[in-house]
Amino acid sequence: MGRRSHRLFARWYPKAAQSLEDRGLGEQRARLLAGLSGRVLEVGAGHGANFTHYPGAVTELVAVEPEEALRDLARERAEELGLKATVLEGQAEQLSFENDSFDAVVTTLVLCSVEDQALALAEIHRVLKPGGRLVLLEHVASANRNIRALEYLFDVVVWSHVFGGCHTSRDTGAALTAAGFDTDGLEAKRLPFLPYPLKVSPHLAGEARKPA
Repeated sequence: MGRRSHRLFARWYPKAAQSLEDRGLGEQRARLLAGLSGRVLEVGAGHGANFTHYPGAVTELVAVEPEEALRDLARERAEELGLKATVLEGQAEQLSFENDSFDAVVTTLVLCSVEDQALALAEIHRVLKPGGRLVLLEHVASANRNIRALEYLFDVVVWSHVFGGCHTSRDTGAALTAAGFDTDGLEAKRLPFLPYPLKVSPHLAGEARKPA
């Protein structure tokens, strides 16, 4: 399937994002990934910000990223860390892996920017083993209908065009349920160190499971 490229975003974002890692995002990543083990797929790996936080119990890490500039940075980061990670070109809506082939899938601040969220979640569900975990940190739409309408307008006019296709108005929790995931392992939280409007957006963090 076709995909709109976000090359400009891919070039400026990695340096700009480092301050967010230092202010608390890195700590969130470390907490999120600490319990992972086995064969893991990271979807939308970006420049490899998660790589430093993967525990030794992960026996194989495969990372998919559609933007070439970010893939190159991710490979460099893996090499710097001595991490055995396979970084591949690909997109969430079309994963080139067999059914039931990963113990866990990771997405951090990714499901807001995929072009077809339902299809991306269907693909993630497909490649996960029964009982497998989708470990995620994602900002989601406000529960307030009026605020959600403003978020949608903001996305259409400005936000998604500047920030790599990101959308602030997606109901990712409902999409996860519709895709067949058990979402009891997710919690809502706010991350005040993120820039506006994300600092006031609710975030989902934790794990959603594919039923065994």
